[in-house]
Amino acid sequence: MSSALRSLAARLSGGVHDGAGLLLWFVRWVLLGIGVGVIAGFSAAALLASLTWATDTRIDHGWIVWFLPVAGLAMGCLYHYTGGRSAEGNNLIIDEIHEPRAGVPRRMAPLILLSTVLTQLVGGSSGREGTGIQLSVGLSDSVARYLPLTREQRRILMIAAMSAGFGALFGVPLAGAVFGLEVQSIGRVKYEAIVPAFAGSLVGDLVVRALGVTHPTVSEIAPFHTDAVFLVKIAAIGMIFGLVGAVFIHAVRLLKAFASRHIGWTPLRPFLGGFAILALMLVVGNRDYLGLSLPLASSALAGDHTSAAVFALKLLFTVVTLGFGFYGGEVTPLFVIGSTLGAWLATLFGLDIALVASIGYVAVFAGAANVPLTCTLIAVELFGGHIAVAAAIACVVSYVFSTNGSIYTAQRLRVPRADPSDADQAPADPID
Repeated sequence: MSSALRSLAARLSGGVHDGAGLLLWFVRWVLLGIGVGVIAGFSAAALLASLTWATDTRIDHGWIVWFLPVAGLAMGCLYHYTGGRSAEGNNLIIDEIHEPRAGVPRRMAPLILLSTVLTQLVGGSSGREGTGIQLSVGLSDSVARYLPLTREQRRILMIAAMSAGFGALFGVPLAGAVFGLEVQSIGRVKYEAIVPAFAGSLVGDLVVRALGVTHPTVSEIAPFHTDAVFLVKIAAIGMIFGLVGAVFIHAVRLLKAFASRHIGWTPLRPFLGGFAILALMLVVGNRDYLGLSLPLASSALAGDHTSAAVFALKLLFTVVTLGFGFYGGEVTPLFVIGSTLGAWLATLFGLDIALVASIGYVAVFAGAANVPLTCTLIAVELFGGHIAVAAAIACVVSYVFSTNGSIYTAQRLRVPRADPSDADQAPADPID
C-alpha cells in the first residue's frame, strides 16, 4: 500500500493509516459518490427533458421569441430580489470549494432551472452546463448539510457533484469525472476527489440512460491518416481555436462590464438584451442562432461545409445573451461555435470537414474553460478512440493560446501557462 494513498486516506478519514481504514475510506466515498450521482442523474434528466420541451415549444410557436425582453426582465427581477449569492452561479461553487463560507444557497437549484428553461423557451443563446452543475451541486450540498461531514469533506463532495452533473448532462462519464477535478484551478488537478468524482459521474450517466432520456447522437469519425504534416495542421488549427476561445471570454466580460457601468438597475440589463437579440435575429433573417442551436453543430459534424459567418454569428448571439445577464451556460454554445469553426477551417487546411468539426467541438471549450484533459476525453467518448491524439494536440494548443482567462472567473491560476516556472510563486491551494 503506497504512502501516498495512506496519506490521502488519513487526511480525509480522520487520520486512520491502516489497511482497514483505507478500505473504509474508499467504500465511504464510493457510496457518497453514488448518492451524488443519483441526484445528478435525476436532475440532469429533468433538465434535458425540460429543455427539449422549451425548444420544441419555441419552434412550434414562433411568436414566443417576441417575449424575449419581458422574459429577461422577469428573470432579472427574480434574481435581483430573491437570488442573493445564487446569481454568481458556477463561480460561487468554485469559490466555495476553495474558500468555504456559507455553502451553496438552497435557492440556487430552482432559480437556475427556471431561468434556463425560460431563456431557451424565448430563444436566448445560452447553454445548459451551468444549470446542470448548479442543480447537481446545489441539491447535493443541501443533502450534505444533514450528513456528518467535515467542511473539507463537503468541499470534496462539491467537486464530485460538479463531475456528476457534467457527466450526466452530456453523456460523457469519464470526461465528466475529470472535469470536476480539473476545472477548479488552472494547472492543478484535484485528485483528492477522484473516487467520488468517478463514482458520481458514472452513476449519473447511468441514471439518465435508465430514465430513457437521450443525448444528441453523433457519429464516430472514420479512420484517418496521421503524419507530420497532418499534426502540424492540427496544431495550427488548435491555436485558432484557442484564440477564438479567448475572444469569447473577453467579449462576454467586456459586455458585462459595459452593461454594469451604464445600466444601474440589474433587471433592466436582460430586458434590453432581449431587444438586442431580437434585432440581431431580424438583421440575420433567420432563427438558427437562437437557443442551443444544436442543428448547426449536427450539420458540421456530419461533414457539411459552412462559412465563417456561422460560427461568428453564434458567438455574437451568445455574447449578447450572456453579457446582458441571461442565464444558462457557455459550454453548449462553445460546442456549436467550435464545430462550425472547425467545419470552415477544414476546407482552408485541406482536411476532412467532419474530423476538424469534431476536434473543434471540444477544443474551443478546452481553451475557454482551461480543461484540455476533459475535452480530450469528451472527443474520445463521443467520436472514438482513434481521434485521441489529434484531439489532444488541438485541446492542449488551444489551452495554451487562450490566455489566462476563463469562462469561470473564480478559477485559481496555479501554474501560469506562459511561464510554468512561476508555479512556485503561486498561492497554496487550500485543498492541497
